[in-house]
Amino acid sequence: MPFTPFHMGPGILIKSLLQGGFSLMVFGWSQIVMDIQPLVVLLSGEGHLHGFSHTYVGASLLAVFSGLTGKYLSELGLKILKMDFSFPINISWSVSFVSAFIGCFSHVLLDSIMHSDVEPFFPFSFHNEFLGLISVSTLHKVCLYSGLLGAALFYGVGYFKSKT
Repeated sequence: MPFTPFHMGPGILIKSLLQGGFSLMVFGWSQIVMDIQPLVVLLSGEGHLHGFSHTYVGASLLAVFSGLTGKYLSELGLKILKMDFSFPINISWSVSFVSAFIGCFSHVLLDSIMHSDVEPFFPFSFHNEFLGLISVSTLHKVCLYSGLLGAALFYGVGYFKSKT
């Protein structure tokens, strides 16, 4: 699913469940970071499309990078957008890293289901056990519906909190 919003669907659902214990901004940043390597391959025409970045070892390294940079980028982005919060914008390190790891690992899992060139357990195994687990169409629906459900839950919880 390179360069598509489908990866954000599960992130929105996780945000609705974990609320302040999860940063959707850091999660989204991790999705971008994960797809930099495939973008370079597409632009240059050289390399393995879903290479090392789409392994759990590579995703672990990218999650650390995403957690370190995503905290500051997300806080800055929210300030630039002038989001009206009744509390200071501060993403804790633990929330940043949890969000980044969930983002990077879920990215590998989702891409493993639909792309035959993903080797999620490299260098320990070249076999992709997740390939074809469900159809691509079903995978897209799961991502879309999880995002819709997550948005409904997030705003529903917010609505009921404001009424109490």
